[in-house]
Amino acid sequence: MWIRQVALMGLMIVMSLPLAAGFARAEAPLKIVATTGMIADAARQIGGDLVQVRGLMGPGVDPHAYRQTRSDIVAMTRADLVLWHGLYLEAQMGDFFHDLERKRQVVAVAEGLPKDMLRSHDTYADKYDPHVWMTPVLWKLVVVEVQNALTDARPEAADTFAANAKAHLADLDQLVAYGEAVLATVPENNKVLVTAHDAFGYFGRSYGFEVLGIQGISTQSEAGLNRIGELVNLLVERQISAVFVESSVSDRSMRALIEGAAAQGHEVRVGGELFSDAMGADGTYEGTYIGMLDHNISTIGAALGAEVPERGMAGKLSAGS
Repeated sequence: MWIRQVALMGLMIVMSLPLAAGFARAEAPLKIVATTGMIADAARQIGGDLVQVRGLMGPGVDPHAYRQTRSDIVAMTRADLVLWHGLYLEAQMGDFFHDLERKRQVVAVAEGLPKDMLRSHDTYADKYDPHVWMTPVLWKLVVVEVQNALTDARPEAADTFAANAKAHLADLDQLVAYGEAVLATVPENNKVLVTAHDAFGYFGRSYGFEVLGIQGISTQSEAGLNRIGELVNLLVERQISAVFVESSVSDRSMRALIEGAAAQGHEVRVGGELFSDAMGADGTYEGTYIGMLDHNISTIGAALGAEVPERGMAGKLSAGS
């Protein structure tokens, strides 16, 4: 009798194994690889516990010049879903993604944005400025594209993705309101944003700033001596007192601007470091999309004379931001 009970229990365990394995497979997180930190953050916000997200480009990484590594290739070929930005941002990786999409689910999340909402590219007549994350109004449309991509990959989780996206979009609406309120208090004659490259065009369009970059839309464009000379003269003539460096771009050209202005008797200071093509350090508030934009809005506003709350929109910015 005892032997029969043991045998029966063993049979029941063996019979349950395929079902358990199948259940584990069904509940396994959706494996996602995203190129930029901004896209990775959107995927995490929408996917929650149902996704496992790997971002390829970390803090300080320039997506314009980035090339996939061997480990990147392995990760993307094993992923359930690959998300990239498009709009010629990952200029060195485009051919790889077009090849990969024949084998894996690959989505360029910014390519579907209405073209009448995009800025034209300064170098290529058939391309557009990819820096759409610089204004939450446009980024909200990208978040919806990320939601759609996750839903296509895991339809049974559509309701969860929709609820998470709705909550995240509401947070982005608060960011929109914060930016409008703070930057409206910058004196009109101070609304000039001088940066290392032309990444802030959408930001300027949204908040009424004139934006001047040493380099063009891509950091691969040349920062010639003539351009630096023009900007030095402009800083002096218009008495612009602050310029901004970027976390993912060398500050060498910006230092040349400051030195050139000083040679003409005009003092220019660095108003702060902005996040342009990459977010802050992983695990920090600035390492999220909302924290990145909160930092940029607060830093620009404070340097140019706005009334800015201490440590930003929700008091989460790192001290000294």
